[in-house]
Amino acid sequence: MAREHELLSPEIVNRGVENSGPYAGSLSFSVRVQRRLPDFLNSVNLKYVRLGYGYLLSHGVYLIPAPILIVIFGAQIGKLTFSDLLPTFDTTDAVFLFGLLGILAYIYLETTPCWIYLVDFACYRPPNELKISKKEFIEQARESGNFNDASLEFKQRIIKNSGLGDETYLPRAVFCPGYRPNLKDGREEAAMVLFGAIDDLLAATKIRPKDIRVLVVNCGVLNTTPSLSAMVINHYKLRHNINSFNLGGMGCSAGIIAIDLAKDLLNAYPGSYALVVSTEVVSNTWYGGNEVDMLLPNCFFRMGAAAVLLSSCRLDRWRSKYEFKQLVRTHKGMDNRSFKCMHLKEDAEGRQGLSVSKDMIEVGGHALKANITTLGPLVLPVSEQVHFFTNLLLKKKTKPYIPDYKQAFEHICILATSKKVLDEIQKNLELTEELMEASRKTLERFGNTSSSSVWYELAYLEANAGVKRGDRIWQTAFGSGVKCNSVVWKALRNVEKPERSPWLESSE
Repeated sequence: MAREHELLSPEIVNRGVENSGPYAGSLSFSVRVQRRLPDFLNSVNLKYVRLGYGYLLSHGVYLIPAPILIVIFGAQIGKLTFSDLLPTFDTTDAVFLFGLLGILAYIYLETTPCWIYLVDFACYRPPNELKISKKEFIEQARESGNFNDASLEFKQRIIKNSGLGDETYLPRAVFCPGYRPNLKDGREEAAMVLFGAIDDLLAATKIRPKDIRVLVVNCGVLNTTPSLSAMVINHYKLRHNINSFNLGGMGCSAGIIAIDLAKDLLNAYPGSYALVVSTEVVSNTWYGGNEVDMLLPNCFFRMGAAAVLLSSCRLDRWRSKYEFKQLVRTHKGMDNRSFKCMHLKEDAEGRQGLSVSKDMIEVGGHALKANITTLGPLVLPVSEQVHFFTNLLLKKKTKPYIPDYKQAFEHICILATSKKVLDEIQKNLELTEELMEASRKTLERFGNTSSSSVWYELAYLEANAGVKRGDRIWQTAFGSGVKCNSVVWKALRNVEKPERSPWLESSE
């Protein structure tokens, strides 16, 4: 019970002056109790710490033989003299030595994972005629006749404090009287945002579509036959033996899952390109009824898509922007509260929509806490890890030392869900306003674009010349399930302001 109370956040609400009843003319107050994120910095689950160090050791096993081999062969080569290598002398030992060195080097390179590079990425900006302000959003929702007064009042209250600005994008079809999600509108929106992002990426990288070996497309709600990945293959006439995958129903964190899948496939096909495309089709997440738990996605989800080009070719390092470093995935689906906190359902009148439980922030917070605890050993500086590990060993009965995660990254891109969620994460992780800027600006300008949100945030950093050589970028996203996933990139060069960016008006 004490643990339950720790996750509740009381708030006193002034309801104004009573108009009738025995207390007419008196001020009225109520206490509203809401769930909040768990305290990230109060405790550490050692299970996830062990998991993080397990990942670290599994990655390090590839690096351990390298210095040993260098020492052994350095010592052997040091014994050789110039006369040992002359053709007039016995060269058997030298040939054997260099032959063995070559074989071991080949085996080492073949068994270690490939280096994965992020060549470039692009985010789609819809046309200006689809811009919608918060005032227009409420007016058009009222004019559609699809919502009662209570629903409109709820939407107005939510969107007022949502963190969204007045230049986000929505398809106007959702405001038609009696609108219900349909395949025609869904396919049209998907084609607009997917092809728009891919066109910008191909123009920036100058890569031929037939050079793409792997294709991964993710979209949460819209799943058609043929799939969205098949639609991309048909439009760009990709190669006949392409390895294509279509991820559906995996929520806002699916973009990082798509990166993980593409990474594994690039390891299986060295020297190849992978195209990852992330989006959410808003016309299919739209809900036209009056169930309160299904109205929240209407207030936050907005149009958008991102296309990312990855490469496992070592020669692409010179032209790539970033190098892949780590990826950690956390899934809480084994817990019923987590599993049921966000799901697609139909209301009593058969209208389909996404239902968001009041537990979403709390269970999402637990997933995020587990994820960053696992990620810590992979990214924290050695000094922080030594401090944490010695404290863990020597002071088991006291509250453990909590590492400072801000020392691990120069930039942080947190899924732009809502202002309240971003505020809670900033408070719990003790992040600075500078580290939160990309997430807050993305939420204000583009809204919650679901799985593509973290790419709009990275695009914001690039547009403001904020990424320098050696900078580490942490992208983290959470979604239905509940899942929380993180990926870390390292900048290979100073990233100059791009010619085309969703943040630059001149790039239209």
